Amino acid sequence: MNSIGSLASGLFLVLPLLALGGLGACAHQGAAPATEGSWSIVIHGGAGTLDRTAPEAELDAYRASLRAALQEGRDRLARGQSALDVCEAVVRILEDDPRFNAGRGAVFNERGGHELDASIMDGSTLRCGAVAGVRTVKNPISLARLVMEKTRHVLLMGDGAEEFAGTVGVERVPNSYFDTEHRRKILEEVLRERARTDAGAPSPGSTYGTVGCVVRDARGNLAAATSTGGMTAKKFGRVGDSPIIGAGNYADAFAAVSCTGTGEEFIRHGVARVIAARMQFGGQSLDQAARAVVFKTLKKDDGGIIAVDRAGNMVALYNSEGMYRGMADSSGRFEVRIFEE
Repeated sequence: MNSIGSLASGLFLVLPLLALGGLGACAHQGAAPATEGSWSIVIHGGAGTLDRTAPEAELDAYRASLRAALQEGRDRLARGQSALDVCEAVVRILEDDPRFNAGRGAVFNERGGHELDASIMDGSTLRCGAVAGVRTVKNPISLARLVMEKTRHVLLMGDGAEEFAGTVGVERVPNSYFDTEHRRKILEEVLRERARTDAGAPSPGSTYGTVGCVVRDARGNLAAATSTGGMTAKKFGRVGDSPIIGAGNYADAFAAVSCTGTGEEFIRHGVARVIAARMQFGGQSLDQAARAVVFKTLKKDDGGIIAVDRAGNMVALYNSEGMYRGMADSSGRFEVRIFEE
């Protein structure tokens, strides 16, 4: 990785670069740092998207869901809430929306059940919490935050995470609560193709997905939160990148990053942490660091990332066909997109 090894003299110079599209998207540039009291928020609903030929009404329903979550985040930030509180609240909304692969709309594992993962991180303190393989927690992101606040640990998994949930009063639901007919059909398709041959199996975009939120609040603090139902028909208690701090979720004083895509690749490359490290040790802007990782380190169709830096600059980049995403800031910007539009 070219620039990690050398500390640039302009380490603390952050150019305001904003990119919302995918391959070839242009960045909007400026020179002024974030003004006092300004804030920024970026959300995603996964890089496994609908086909461009999907009915417009179906695409509009996803856009409406993204707008509702983004509006909640914007309103909370305008009231002065913290980055950490906003990240948790927005991800809870996305977890409750059956359109996304997290919480209510989680994909099925190979045995027809659900195992959910989530993590949250406070960039101002590096405090973080995560859960993996939970089965009865309605909002895994809130349990992840309680791991951060109520224990000495970072990551709790499986039966241990479930036992902890029973001690902290989070809302519990039967595993069947997460069932949706759409996800069941995808499971049946994957299992049918798996039994026959790997050839012609559904594209990765139809079998994975994640939700996430990154925030720079009015006090300049950064936070990131990510939640997922994992990969359709996953085996053996597979865990992806979403609950792995530094892989699928990360926040420090330089950047807050949430990832979506093929989790194994994001783990191998430590994607979320590497983006922040390129800024910290290589002097790169947020846009430069994110583009280097998404378009040069990762392979095509691996997925994408959202991120915000301490100056309030935002990116939402992906190397797949599309990514459910939205961004807003205190200057009045408010956008949601699915494809490169």
